[in-house]
Amino acid sequence: MRMILLRLVVILTVLLGVNYIAWRWLFSLNWDAWWVAVPLVIAETYSLIDVTLFSMTMWRARERPAPPEASDGLTVDVFITTYNESVDLVSGTARAARGIRYPHTTWILDDGKRPAMAALARDLDIGYITRGDDWSGRPLHAKAGNLNNALMNTEGEFMLILDADQVPLPDILHRTLGYFTNPLVALVQTPQVFGNVATGDPLGSQAPLFYGPIQQGKDGWNAAFFCGSNAVVRRESLMQLGITRYVLETEIAVTRALAGSARVLRRARRSADAQDPVAQTVLVEVEEAVKDTRRAITDGMSIGQATYDLQHRIGAYTRGMVESDVRLLALDLVAIRELHTETDAGWDVLLDVDKTVDALSSRDLSPLGALESVQALLRSIDMDRAHEAQPLMPLATISVTEDMATSMRLHGLGWRTVYHNELLAVGLAPEDLGTMLTQRLRWAQGTMQVFLRENPLLQGGLSTPQRLMYFSTMWSYLSGFAAVVYFTAPAVFLIFGVLPVDTTALEFFLRFLPVMVINQLLFVVASHGISTWRGQQYSLALFPVWINATVSAVANVLFRVPLDFAVTAKTRQGTGPQWRLITPQIVAATVLVIASVIGVVRLAVGIGEPIGTFVNLAWVFFDLVILSVLVSAVRFQGFEPNKEAAAWNSQ
Repeated sequence: MRMILLRLVVILTVLLGVNYIAWRWLFSLNWDAWWVAVPLVIAETYSLIDVTLFSMTMWRARERPAPPEASDGLTVDVFITTYNESVDLVSGTARAARGIRYPHTTWILDDGKRPAMAALARDLDIGYITRGDDWSGRPLHAKAGNLNNALMNTEGEFMLILDADQVPLPDILHRTLGYFTNPLVALVQTPQVFGNVATGDPLGSQAPLFYGPIQQGKDGWNAAFFCGSNAVVRRESLMQLGITRYVLETEIAVTRALAGSARVLRRARRSADAQDPVAQTVLVEVEEAVKDTRRAITDGMSIGQATYDLQHRIGAYTRGMVESDVRLLALDLVAIRELHTETDAGWDVLLDVDKTVDALSSRDLSPLGALESVQALLRSIDMDRAHEAQPLMPLATISVTEDMATSMRLHGLGWRTVYHNELLAVGLAPEDLGTMLTQRLRWAQGTMQVFLRENPLLQGGLSTPQRLMYFSTMWSYLSGFAAVVYFTAPAVFLIFGVLPVDTTALEFFLRFLPVMVINQLLFVVASHGISTWRGQQYSLALFPVWINATVSAVANVLFRVPLDFAVTAKTRQGTGPQWRLITPQIVAATVLVIASVIGVVRLAVGIGEPIGTFVNLAWVFFDLVILSVLVSAVRFQGFEPNKEAAAWNSQ
């Protein structure tokens, strides 16, 4: 019955939204004020797409029954990833991990290489893994590299991945391993819930909408994704992914090298002396050899064998060209030498044709220079991936967060994932605004890096719903730009009297209100009555973070500008309110307050359309309520266990 109601609300939401946006584009744009009218309707269109993707997610929200019993005899590694967290914090997680009831091996993966952490592992009689010398001077890939390194040093069939602060409950493996009786299941993700969140959740750390209806909705489309911690993963799936990516990336490198070789040869043939038929013939033959190699790889020949054969053929052509030239030169030199009465060792060297061919074959001249360039391109293919610490990187390293890209690649290979909606580990949330902002920025940057590097809409192997489920998460981080418009439009009207909508205020209100009401009703029905208001506030109030994440991700992917990576601190950083962290929001709120004062004055003196002024005043009030969440956030002084324990125990 609840799903019938939910789907009915979904249909109404989409229909009313499409009707409203069509009216906005076709009949209500104020082109005299296009500079605010067009951005506003674009922002509204963005929001319609966003809510439509959310509606699709909810359409198949899946509440799974209890999983099958976990099979006996499975081998499991429990990985606790750490970099700079305190020994005491990791100790609590390690002790709880050691106490998990299902037989397993616990490992501390210490990226900080700390003697104290190694000593902790010895004291607890658990495993300890850190990076070896192979990683020195090579990319570390943060947490993804830490896990990839551990994969090559362990053997368990399954891995439970935990962040350093995520304390597991004893039954976590009993409650999740049963799903793997389905041989296609690669990953089981469980919620991330935090035990140090104060009443009211001032920093918006808990995510009941995401770790609930949204992940359940994605699960219905086989698109629930890895969230970095509190997940069990099948080793076989990761190793298959690592091998597949290695082959794919090598094929891409070979394809690029062969395409580059073809371009080099075409240029060389065009510039070669038309009177030199030998050079022209050889260049044509090498071009054909490159084409043959590309066809051979397409037909299934191994890359190593195909490129070796091509190198050998090019070497033979090169030697043939040089040998012909040098033999003619040698005949001339013999004739010249007969004119000399002194013996010169240099002449003997030149008359050794084989040595001379070897010496001149690599000279940087056209067309020989072109052939050498082709050989250099082929030699540049790094089959052993010497630039990396290890050839196989099962967990994705294309982003500052490894989770989403990894699960998307697994889905592309045909694996299935499961979202198990049960509290099985308790973590620590940021305890100050600065740390929270850093964490959210990293999440958003990582997501946008994946969007730019491996856009799910363009990835092979994914179903259309899977593409849209991944895209919806990435799309949501563009909300920062829409938020700027939503804060600006009412202020422009109240201050300058410029209305972006070419209609009466009453008609706009009557068309817009049903859309707003049905959207809120959708959230209520989809969330089972769980409050999602805090999440809605932060989705708009953190607009500078989302904009920064998008811009910095674009700069990183397109222009190689490095991103700073920071591990989320587990204790409060600094003391006292940090108002400077929300300067853009303070500016926005100040402008909105000034606009509201002007609007009230306009109402009082009868300037402008009363309904339009009233509607925009209500809009400004809503925006200020959204931004007000940051006041309690910036003043938050950290979790106080004595006061909050009762609240936590009741959850």
